[in-house]
Amino acid sequence: MAMDPNAPADTSLPIFFEIAWEVANKVGGIYTVVRTKVPVTVAEFGERYCLLGPLSHSKAAAEVEPIDKPASLPLAQTLDSMRSQGVHIVYGRWLIEGAPAVILFDLASAKKWLGEWKADIWRVARVPTPDDFESDEAVVFGYLTAWFIGEFHARLTALRPPPASAYWLTPPLEVDPKKSSADVETEDNIVMAHHPIYSRFRSINYPDGSWKPIIFAQFHEWQVGVGLILLRVRNLDVATMFTTHATLLGRYLCAGAVDFYNYLPYVDCDAEAGKRMIYHRYCIERGACHSSDVFSTVSDITGWESEHLLKRKPDGVVPNGLSVKKFTAIHEFQNLHARAKEKLHEFTRSHFYGHFDFSLDDTLYFFTAGRYEHRNKGMDMYIEGLARLNARLKQANSKTTVVAFIVTAAPTHGYASEALKGPATMKQLRDTVESVSKGIGKRILETAARRTPLNPDDLLTSEDLVLLKRRIYALRRDNLPPIVTHNLAEDAKDPVLSQLRSCQLFNNRDDRVKVVFHPEFVNVNSPILPVDYDDFVRGCHLGIFPSYYEPWGYTPAECTVMGVPSITSNLSGFGNYIEEVVSHPSDYGIYIVDRRYRSPEDSMQQLTDFMFNFCNKTRRQRINLRNRTERLGDLLDWKRMGVQYQKTRWLAARKKWPESVLVDVTSASASADSAIPLTPFNEHGDGLSVTGDLQSVPGSPHVRGQAGADGFSEIGSEYGGATSEEDGKPGEAEELEQEFDDWEEEEDDVPVPEVLKGKGLVKAGHKTGLSVDLRNETGRPLEEDV
Repeated sequence: MAMDPNAPADTSLPIFFEIAWEVANKVGGIYTVVRTKVPVTVAEFGERYCLLGPLSHSKAAAEVEPIDKPASLPLAQTLDSMRSQGVHIVYGRWLIEGAPAVILFDLASAKKWLGEWKADIWRVARVPTPDDFESDEAVVFGYLTAWFIGEFHARLTALRPPPASAYWLTPPLEVDPKKSSADVETEDNIVMAHHPIYSRFRSINYPDGSWKPIIFAQFHEWQVGVGLILLRVRNLDVATMFTTHATLLGRYLCAGAVDFYNYLPYVDCDAEAGKRMIYHRYCIERGACHSSDVFSTVSDITGWESEHLLKRKPDGVVPNGLSVKKFTAIHEFQNLHARAKEKLHEFTRSHFYGHFDFSLDDTLYFFTAGRYEHRNKGMDMYIEGLARLNARLKQANSKTTVVAFIVTAAPTHGYASEALKGPATMKQLRDTVESVSKGIGKRILETAARRTPLNPDDLLTSEDLVLLKRRIYALRRDNLPPIVTHNLAEDAKDPVLSQLRSCQLFNNRDDRVKVVFHPEFVNVNSPILPVDYDDFVRGCHLGIFPSYYEPWGYTPAECTVMGVPSITSNLSGFGNYIEEVVSHPSDYGIYIVDRRYRSPEDSMQQLTDFMFNFCNKTRRQRINLRNRTERLGDLLDWKRMGVQYQKTRWLAARKKWPESVLVDVTSASASADSAIPLTPFNEHGDGLSVTGDLQSVPGSPHVRGQAGADGFSEIGSEYGGATSEEDGKPGEAEELEQEFDDWEEEEDDVPVPEVLKGKGLVKAGHKTGLSVDLRNETGRPLEEDV
């Protein structure tokens, strides 16, 4: 049933704005974070959710469906007001799963105020803004964001009472007529809304008839930090959250020859930022961090880094997730691997023609991929490990051949001519073989139809033999197969190419490790490696990412979801997270190199051992390992990880409006015998026990403590929780912490297999709020797989 737009709005429902530079604008990993998180956020907020970002005309044209006028009157008035001042704004739907509303600001249309705004940000926040294209755009976007949120807040507050349509930031989608109302109510939106940490909030009504709505604003990374600083300076009544996915100074320091993690407590942040000409950007990042009500990072290791570089401990950790789509049968993703691997076989035949004297049945595909940061991404360690692996395989007289890819984006001048010859030569050979095969088939048919004896010598004509010999002779090659597929802009100075040369990885005939440096992200339109990234990953056997600086690490996470074993390091957020929640991760296809507590030589030896041992696995063992790896994907699902963002909003509300949090809301759709309260306390503060199965969305465990179904100990408690600014006494969130702890101790009925752990190993059969079942199809623990 459609909602009545003129009915009174439920003002207990919060409005949520999410602000990021990569909204409908793919630049890096934050695009993946925001894009994949949208479905669970839409499930929670519905039409009360909207994303804000800068307008990229080329990208928005392909990703955004423009909408002329929003249903919300305050939103429409705000957009009209800004447009009347000359600001070009695109409002519409982002054409991804969840179809959320997006508001994209054309920064060029507001550059006329840049000088005025740069002077103002110095006056009100002492943030310097020298001439720098990136920081100039950050200032313009920040002021547009603060302008928009401030005016929308004022116009919404002026409505008394507001109609329901005032909260419709996204025009309601029509329900698929093929789905019944029961189908709609049991989808993932119910899953997210039923988690016990979920809170609704009561709008504040004052005696004079005024009121204030509940609005959240989530900011990602320093590029959008100016807007957050302005909201704080202007004292706007909006609960703000700031999430850093990597610190600016940390990335710059790690890229140099600095022992970052041992040197971190002693860094002179201002001086180091000044040396690298990023002091103004650092000021924006640090200002946003300290201006937010709740500050979070994507991993514990980034939290520790932020404590020293940004001078604020995070209030919690919000690990990145992915949209995990499971196959109904386990063999389906194995079939995808086989089909994708055949595409890599085609590349291998063409690229190594003339030296293609190894069996594809004994060939393994390794790869590393990511931003071109030679040291930060562990490419230096990967190449050195390949050289050592090559020596060990030759020493062991192994039949295994490893084709190792390095996929990144580097400046190039087009494809290398030698790399283009391979596909052309193989196409000629393939066309010739197909033509000869048709002729052979025709001759066999005619001979059989005449009922005459078949002479094999008559199948190939002299013309066929000559043509085949010409194609075979064309496969001769005097030079070695190229190690790079493109013409690099700075061939002599390129760090990857220089290291490949120093390690003498030249694709010699007797090398057991063949190297392919592909300085462009793979895509289906490439004439050399025509495959998209997902198929490329699925076709490989092992992903290798021994990063030195990696706040999270989506590449190994994507490997896990696709069932591809991977090697990561304990200096990455992903590796750190897996170490905390999985016992013996190497048994499940995630190998973690210790780069924190071992010497560089020991870490290198460990990486080489991982690769060499993987090469010695049988095909059956690799299949079993992929099955185990794929089942770990549930740990990375946004249905699980998204709960952490809910907790940051809950804490932000406790800090911003301690008098407004309503804690007595239960699900109307839950049955009487399995009702799950939306919050663990009622309005009198009495603890409520949880009944029902919380298996769908468990709290996410990490280093700060094993969370139960509420997971409260992870957000706020480690750093003091909310406090009352009026009297300096502990806030209500701190006073309720013990009651949360008492509530955590109550058992539920969900046993967990041995694979999950928190601070210690969780034994199978123990009672806990964590409930990701990683057993195999027979019900046995995965350790029992052969």
